[in-house]
Amino acid sequence: MQHCHVFASSSLDRAAHLRRDEAALAEMKKAPETRLLPLWHLRGLIALEAKPALSWQPMALLDDLADSCKELIFLGLDEDGVACFAVGLEIEGNPAKSGALDGAGKFIDVRTIAPQLGYGDAAILAQARALIDWHARHRFCAACGIATEAIDAGTVRSCPAPDCGALHFPRTDPVVIMIALWQDSCLLGRQPPWPKGRYSALAGFVEPGESIEEATRREIWEEAGVKIGAVHYHSSQPWPFPSSLMIGCVAEAESPEINIGADELEDARWFSRDEIREMVRRGIEEPDSEELALPPPLSIAFQMSNWWLNAD
Repeated sequence: MQHCHVFASSSLDRAAHLRRDEAALAEMKKAPETRLLPLWHLRGLIALEAKPALSWQPMALLDDLADSCKELIFLGLDEDGVACFAVGLEIEGNPAKSGALDGAGKFIDVRTIAPQLGYGDAAILAQARALIDWHARHRFCAACGIATEAIDAGTVRSCPAPDCGALHFPRTDPVVIMIALWQDSCLLGRQPPWPKGRYSALAGFVEPGESIEEATRREIWEEAGVKIGAVHYHSSQPWPFPSSLMIGCVAEAESPEINIGADELEDARWFSRDEIREMVRRGIEEPDSEELALPPPLSIAFQMSNWWLNAD
């Protein structure tokens, strides 16, 4: 079964073979149909006339924005073969309220607007946000400290130092996120900073030299003290805050005993299908409820819990 998540299912062909083709890139930049997606402080430009959608701009607008942007990033080709680029704007004043982008839309936080976008638009916005944020965080060579330069259409950074020349690639951090099952119950936990009543799937970063299965077993043991046997892959979700890949797994518990680890969770418990059903309902109908609830529906934790609820 294929599982669809917000921030996945992009409609773009990333066309990696064009990233080093300077002639092709130059032609795409000049083409009148080529589209540009501006982000300001990592917020996407959204058109709000009808259903929210990405507010693509003509590439000619780049001339008016030259003083406020750095890297131009090639995102790929759309279904009609039209080139799509993104650019991050680095100015204090909101450019959608004055200047070249006045009236073009509204800059909105990605996590806030994503559930209202189509899957394709949300995935493109995630790609653009992650790359722009990566450039901002990695402007200097990790090997020698020299300022790096963007190459390959904004998908690689290169150190120009003759005695170094290191290449730096966009970072993606793998995170396992899992629901553990015991008979007809599902294990969820909560952390102290979360809103009252919220429980979610357990999660943690995959460590060096560790498999997905090993990370799943380790994280559940560390956080909830539950021993795990078999681990099954469920699905994955890009999470561009700033650069994670959420790897969803279903884990089979060997015992229902829970022993919460120190400094890990505030609480962890087994939930019945009836409880999960009510938590799913609240997540959709009562997002601000302080009763037992799941994270927002855009999260893979919500989607995996809902999947288990309806699984045979």
